[in-house]
Amino acid sequence: MGHFYFHFERKLLKMKIDKGEIIQQQFVKMCKKIIFYLLFHAYFTVLKGIEMVNMKIVEEPSSYGMNNFNNQQTQQEDNQLKMRVSPSKFSGPQHLTRLVNKCFSKQIDSYTYKLCPFSNVSQHEDSYRWNPYKGILGVWQEWEIHNNTFVAMVMREGDNCGNLFRSMKVFLRCGNKNEIVNVSEPSTCQYHMNFNTPYACHPHAMLVFPTLSEELCNEWELIEGRLVNEEITIQGYKKRLHALFVKAGYYLSGTAKDKLSKEAVKKEEKKEKEENGEFDTLYQCTQEYQKIKQQLDALKMVLKDPMVDSKTKDRVNKMEENDKQNKNSKGSSKRKKFISKLTNLMSKKDNTHGES
Repeated sequence: MGHFYFHFERKLLKMKIDKGEIIQQQFVKMCKKIIFYLLFHAYFTVLKGIEMVNMKIVEEPSSYGMNNFNNQQTQQEDNQLKMRVSPSKFSGPQHLTRLVNKCFSKQIDSYTYKLCPFSNVSQHEDSYRWNPYKGILGVWQEWEIHNNTFVAMVMREGDNCGNLFRSMKVFLRCGNKNEIVNVSEPSTCQYHMNFNTPYACHPHAMLVFPTLSEELCNEWELIEGRLVNEEITIQGYKKRLHALFVKAGYYLSGTAKDKLSKEAVKKEEKKEKEENGEFDTLYQCTQEYQKIKQQLDALKMVLKDPMVDSKTKDRVNKMEENDKQNKNSKGSSKRKKFISKLTNLMSKKDNTHGES
């Protein structure tokens, strides 16, 4: 009987040991699975993170450091650039209206070029020096036409370049997408740009004759007939055809070009006078006086505000001191005289009203 119990206990102990080993093996397997799962998850998390970073670099440039400086600088430059003249109205093939109010940019060498069809072309120098170039290379004026074909958009009256003003010819080429291909400078401040667009791919896409009104088409046919009959010379033919394109709005007349140039010069002279404190009319003087008065009133309110800290007040006082130091300069002296005269004029006017 004792022998039986001994074997029974031994068998029971063996079963417990075997069961413990099984549990241990299952536990080890489970741990391996957990470790494998964690490694697998960590691997794909890292991989996913790398892919996200790559996508961010391609589609959304970093907004920190020098990249942020470049982005802000370009936006500020776009806001500061002003055209000397207004662009001409849209003209040409109607399917090109799809390019209106759109702009296309491309970096070439150390410059970024921005084309806004039927508006203007600008250039920005990609440099960290204190005065990188930025300016308008041309404003949309008219078409260049050869052999019954719209060849290039002519942009004139760009920024000053010595004794002349910058200009650009944008040649439209067939391409799979709208993009600037290259830019060259055949002569000083006279630029050429090749622009690819699918809107120029059809064989008849850039023909002039189909875009004309019925009246102008008949006139063109009449001119062609007179040339064939030798009633006019080649020079006369070109002259009449040029006049026809002016009627169609594809060319600017000589008078219109001169008017644009004179208006641009007049606008620049007016701006220069205003910067120097010189004005042509009493209205301009009054407007400037009101601006200065508003600034002065706002400044007084700031100084009276008890919430304004001492640093701000010191900064304002320093600005006043700098203004006093510059009072002997040409512009400041003229502006000071102007303000004093206008103040006296205003006071006399007020006294007159008071007496009446």
